[in-house]
Amino acid sequence: MHHYKTMFALGVAAISLTGCSVEGPETTSGGELVVAPTPTPSSAPAPSPTPTPAPVPPSATLGSSNVQMAKVASGIDVNSMLRPAGDTSDAGADALGAFRFACVPSHFSYDDPIVHPGKPGAAHLHMFFGNTGTDAFSTYESLRKTGKSTCVNELNRSAYWMPALLDGKGSAIVPSHLTVYYKRRPKSDPWLSAEGDIPDILPRGLRYVFGDDGVKPTFGCEGGPQGHSMPDVLSQCSPGSKFYAVIPSPQCWDGYNLDSPDHRSHMKYQGSPAGGESCPASHPYHLGRLTLTVKWDIEVGDSPSLWRFSSDMDGREPGSSLHADWFGAWEDGVLEAWHDNCIDKHLSCNSGNLGNGSKMAWNEFYDRLDAPRQLVSLSSIPR
Repeated sequence: MHHYKTMFALGVAAISLTGCSVEGPETTSGGELVVAPTPTPSSAPAPSPTPTPAPVPPSATLGSSNVQMAKVASGIDVNSMLRPAGDTSDAGADALGAFRFACVPSHFSYDDPIVHPGKPGAAHLHMFFGNTGTDAFSTYESLRKTGKSTCVNELNRSAYWMPALLDGKGSAIVPSHLTVYYKRRPKSDPWLSAEGDIPDILPRGLRYVFGDDGVKPTFGCEGGPQGHSMPDVLSQCSPGSKFYAVIPSPQCWDGYNLDSPDHRSHMKYQGSPAGGESCPASHPYHLGRLTLTVKWDIEVGDSPSLWRFSSDMDGREPGSSLHADWFGAWEDGVLEAWHDNCIDKHLSCNSGNLGNGSKMAWNEFYDRLDAPRQLVSLSSIPR
């Protein structure tokens, strides 16, 4: 059986961005949506889950776990994807250093390289951001070496995905954009040592699933209500507004496993989702929290009461199953730069600013940020 993923031809942005041309192997000259076949992977299907290394007692030094994948060269000319940046402000009263950027939607697919590696079409429908080549066969090595990126540029070939939002009328709703936050206390913060937490950089090859596990996402409408019940929030949203969901990740790592059989248990939340409490003793490595905020436009003629995610099965309340997946594949030097500067110098870095006088340059996908909304017929997305 042939395997496919659905790419988008999103319109020109309604906001002012850097001028860059839009490359369009996924589009026709008329700009309509095209269902493009996924290339046959050049490597063997994903290997078995990462074996558990022999435990090493954690010590109170940054990055002391040393459990991560070997470096994989990307072949990218890093300097060509950086631009000069102005000064970045201190994070102020917020105890956390922050690194933020926006992502454009990439593609719909029934794949999940974390939960169903090597099994195309085995998952519920997902909306992907980041690496445009992400499919069922994706590995750390393939993500590092291939694919463009809808998250600023190819210096971030990480993959981010979540269940697709369905309109209840046979279509999936393309989001306007995704905002990504990485936040953590600086390594010099005495709170960390007092609590016994070990600040660490995101290890190469880390992957996990989060949400739908006791930490509920927050739903809201811009300028309107917010809460943990998607139906309640949508019932108060008006056409012309944006509906959004916020999904926070755990940030406490066991230091031994880059994945786990349930793809969750190697990571734990702090004592409260909002932070301010220490990591459990079993997961002492304090990583950056990943927070995803995804937004969809509500238009005249929509029926938001019918909206639900592709994971909302068996009569579950719409939105109650919402979760997200992350498979890291950052360029090593860039990952280190925003950790060293934005996080550990307690800065508030926006739009891919690395906090060191340079920033990630927007690529051609950013001409499609906040484009007019698209609906994609479910019948056009083969499994």
